[in-house]
Amino acid sequence: MIGYCRLAWRLPRLLLWVLVGLLLACWVSLRSATLPASLAHRQKLTQFWLRGLCACLPYRVQRLGELPQQGALWLANHISWLDIAVLGSIAPLSFLSKAEVRRWPIAGWLAEQAGTLFIQRGSGDGQQLSQQIAERLELGLPTLVFPEGTTTDGASVRTFHARLLASALERNALIQPLALRYRRQQQRDTLAPFIGDDDLLRHLWRLLQAPVADVEVHLLPCRQTCSTDSRRALAASLQQQVTQRVHGHSTVTTADAAVTPGVGIAQRM
Repeated sequence: MIGYCRLAWRLPRLLLWVLVGLLLACWVSLRSATLPASLAHRQKLTQFWLRGLCACLPYRVQRLGELPQQGALWLANHISWLDIAVLGSIAPLSFLSKAEVRRWPIAGWLAEQAGTLFIQRGSGDGQQLSQQIAERLELGLPTLVFPEGTTTDGASVRTFHARLLASALERNALIQPLALRYRRQQQRDTLAPFIGDDDLLRHLWRLLQAPVADVEVHLLPCRQTCSTDSRRALAASLQQQVTQRVHGHSTVTTADAAVTPGVGIAQRM
């Protein structure tokens, strides 16, 4: 019964905010027909909307660490579709996503209008994709990739695909590694992972009925890359760095964490 009460409170707010997102995306699409919207502008609009989306979901976003002061390639472990909303709420970002997301109802179109880059597994378009990411980094526009290539249950970190680092190495760009941890009552949250054959709507339905939990975003020390660096060695080092933080047992307190404005404030049920 309590779960349905939570659902009745959260679902209308979420649907209303999705409508706001559709209106924003339509405005960007129509405006681009005559005056192309800059990617930086799209990133800021996306951050605004994702902050609101997070406020509709049962998670408090807690950031640990300082945001980079320049454009960087962001790398994070991947647990759920929630990762996009969480990370996009703390900074203006572009995203690299699997091609299947483009076919998701509503969400796929919104992602495309936000400037998301889509990767098709086994398509051989790695060089073109690397060039697109490099162009964004040169403009100082941060871009997020999930180097595991798939989601996990959050208990471990899979091998990082080294080819996704090519754009950063070619441009001697900064890399910002991140570790995501979803926590419920001081334990790993088993509701957040979006894995296997799970369906987006069913997963969302379960989340909207659940009590509020926490998601920790650990910003780890930035890495300055060099074109002579080994991609494999760098990927392995970054994977180890993220894994160590994922397996850490530190407890986040209000003294050392920054809570994203507007996220989780009105969700106490």
